Amino acid sequence: MPYMYILKCADGTYYTGSTVDLELRVSQHQSGGGANYTKRRLPVSLVYWEEYPRVDEAFAREKQVQAWSHAKKKALIEGTNHNLPQLARKVFRR
Repeated sequence: MPYMYILKCADGTYYTGSTVDLELRVSQHQSGGGANYTKRRLPVSLVYWEEYPRVDEAFAREKQVQAWSHAKKKALIEGTNHNLPQLARKVFRR
């Protein structure tokens, strides 16, 4: 099954990806063989994932979540989905 996943890096940042083999991919990230982003921020831990019936759906969700702010990703991870609309609003300062 395809997955969209979020890793928490050692520096507190989040990495969002997609894969068809979640266990293997997390292992690759953890060993430094994953993305360049996570390679420099080891260790990483899997903090969230969603399962999809098709690869293109997991990839589309990955791209959607990648564009989110740290706060919005954190709300998704913590299951406080009711906060997502508020966190999605752009704040304009004058």
